[in-house]
Amino acid sequence: MMTLALKLLIVHFLADFALQPDSWVTAKNKNRHKSRFLYYHVGIHALLLLVVFWFDWQYWPLFVTYTVSHFVFDLAKLFLNEKLNSRLLFAMDQLAHLVVIGLLVYIYQPFKIDFDVLYSFHVLLLIAALLAQTSVSSVIVKQLMSRWNLQAIENNDSLHNAGKYIGMLERLFIFGFIILHQFHAIGFLIAVKTIFRFSDLSRAKDRKLTEYMIIGTFISFGLSLLISLLYLFLRDSFETI
Repeated sequence: MMTLALKLLIVHFLADFALQPDSWVTAKNKNRHKSRFLYYHVGIHALLLLVVFWFDWQYWPLFVTYTVSHFVFDLAKLFLNEKLNSRLLFAMDQLAHLVVIGLLVYIYQPFKIDFDVLYSFHVLLLIAALLAQTSVSSVIVKQLMSRWNLQAIENNDSLHNAGKYIGMLERLFIFGFIILHQFHAIGFLIAVKTIFRFSDLSRAKDRKLTEYMIIGTFISFGLSLLISLLYLFLRDSFETI
């Protein structure tokens, strides 16, 4: 079952991402069904299917279903492109492709999903820890840092919500490193962030900005360490559940 699923996923990842240039995407969005690149794209999917399955024609219904469904979904996406948010449309498109892949795998090699596992203590604990590492910690850091009024920093050019997402990512990295007992990697992460931030701080020549960044980083890392250690403690304490 997993081998079949991986073959289909490899085809999807290669054709939809690795082998689809940005110029093709732009041309498809402009010309929709009249764009030759739409058919090139679907043709690559079909060709990769044949290669990955080594021209095993017992799977011909799978080849047809996969290829036709991909063409229909991509065509629908092109016509909905101006009506829906691009990120939402991308997510819907990818989800539709993955659902088809799941159904095809189920038809050829039926499998059973154990939903009890999804609601087990360890899975729920992991979900709670991931939420704490991202959204919850972002709000906590924001509240703790709100005591400093740095109007000058806010007026500088910056990506919208960049600090929020950088914080989420660094906490997720720390969480993963601690779970895997790769504590030395945390030092590497700190070093990388320091290198990237150094040029910004040196150009700004602003002591307040430097202090603000250091305090924010230490709060974020501290929260992440605390949540990660708490997760490990609870996981190990209830190992038998």
